[in-house]
Amino acid sequence: MSSAPVRARRARRTAVPTAYVGALLRLAHHRVRRHLIDDLRGAGFADLQEAHFPVFQHPGPDGLRPSELAARMHASRQAANYLISQLETLGYIERRPGETGDRRRVHLTARGRDALATLHRAARRLQAQWAREVGAEKFDVFLDVLRMLSAHTAAME
Repeated sequence: MSSAPVRARRARRTAVPTAYVGALLRLAHHRVRRHLIDDLRGAGFADLQEAHFPVFQHPGPDGLRPSELAARMHASRQAANYLISQLETLGYIERRPGETGDRRRVHLTARGRDALATLHRAARRLQAQWAREVGAEKFDVFLDVLRMLSAHTAAME
């Protein structure tokens, strides 16, 4: 007996049929975060927490002023500085003056670059896994729709 019908029945049982798009995106987002934190832990970055993820979000914090990073994170400057200070203490980032001697900017250390590379590898692995789970064509359409919606959101900001 093929396992495909069993997987299909299990998927229908575990689906969230009445959830709206926001809830479904949140559930998928939780799955992504769990995958990322598990990969970070497995790669020796046990001191990073999910709260630190916004600092590392694509494309990374390198060269940003703390206030720019706060804006990208949709956080207050105080909240961003708290996370920056934690990551500085843990050795993932450092604050240095800008090239023209202006305000300090956030830069990844070697450890920070390694953590960011681990996050990128984990994200690529998860995307490949999801493409296998739902089929490559469906997943490509899903990514196209997310890109379209994200571009619209970015234009509004």
